Amino acid sequence: MRLGTMLFGRCGAAVFLGRGARVLGLDLGGGGEPFVYDCTAEPREAEAGGSDEVVAFAFSPSGTYLAVTADNKQLILFRTRPWECLSVRNAVRRSTSLAITVAEDQVLLADKSGDVYSFSIHDPQRPGQLQLGHLSMLLAVAVSPDDRFVITADRDEKIRVTLLEQPYTIEAFCLGHSEFVSELCIPPNHPQLLLSGSGDGTVRLWEYQSGMELDCFKMTDLQASGCQKVRCAVVRIVHCRWGDYFAVLCDGLSSVHIFELDVSTQKMNHRQTITVKQRAWDIAFDDSMGLWILDGEMVVMYQPQEGHWQNIPEHPDQRKIEEAIRAKWEELQDSATGNSYNGLYKMTGDNMAQYQSKKELRIQQRQNKRTLETGQMSGRSKRTRV
Repeated sequence: MRLGTMLFGRCGAAVFLGRGARVLGLDLGGGGEPFVYDCTAEPREAEAGGSDEVVAFAFSPSGTYLAVTADNKQLILFRTRPWECLSVRNAVRRSTSLAITVAEDQVLLADKSGDVYSFSIHDPQRPGQLQLGHLSMLLAVAVSPDDRFVITADRDEKIRVTLLEQPYTIEAFCLGHSEFVSELCIPPNHPQLLLSGSGDGTVRLWEYQSGMELDCFKMTDLQASGCQKVRCAVVRIVHCRWGDYFAVLCDGLSSVHIFELDVSTQKMNHRQTITVKQRAWDIAFDDSMGLWILDGEMVVMYQPQEGHWQNIPEHPDQRKIEEAIRAKWEELQDSATGNSYNGLYKMTGDNMAQYQSKKELRIQQRQNKRTLETGQMSGRSKRTRV
């Protein structure tokens, strides 16, 4: 769930950029004109509410399909070769996260009421079917590489592992986060593992079928020493397909952190921090271990060289994306609010201080009432004597 920010994704030669209510699609391999879609072009339900901004997206494993959901309850399905819109369907509630099965036959949509609906890809006009539900708002959904499990994360710190074909069967819970769980990622190279990010500022490694926590890394440990620690929520975790590396992006920060996953020791080791010029909105890995960062309104590419990711400004793919953005900039100009995740944190307060304050107020009110009654009685006794 990205709460109205700018979004970027890449799968193979397919590139996606979401800015406000606009979608930009590009095929780096087959050429062709950039594809632009306006989410406000389709009529929506009168009671849909919300804005038209894109809030979540998901590529199919092969990159053939892209699912996008907007804050107006619309689920939009695209084909990427060539780019075209296949269907626009309405969800029951406003959506937060999407996932596409490995078989590329279903789109799983998680919503703010805590439910997950499945939408058919092969029957693009079929309405969604309810699969499972939580008691709290869902923020992330993922599917295991064998399509056996669907993993969901909610605002109440819970990660639930459920059988996809038997959603009434709960395999395990992954419990340990102290704030909302905002991101889930299953490394393709290690399908038995799960990475999760949370508003508590931690990234955790799990063996999700058993619910066992293997490692926990506090992102605040990477903040400069001597400075006040800033609360941060993990909003994106992307894994490199051709290595045991993954990148982490936190809400509102101008840096991206690269980790190496050591499977033998079951540890996450921090390797590099990349500081961007403006603001890192989103991140994605490509098939050559290149890390793409949406920095402000430009897409910047980093490639590993001598053990560190370095900026490659003259990379041909980066030039193609920049040219496509410039060519369609008039259509892409839209507001991207970039709301923070502060509204998802649990409300905390000093209950004893509140109790004492209310108690003192009640005592003062009783004293004022007694003073008033005493004055009234004194006035009546004087009138009686007269």
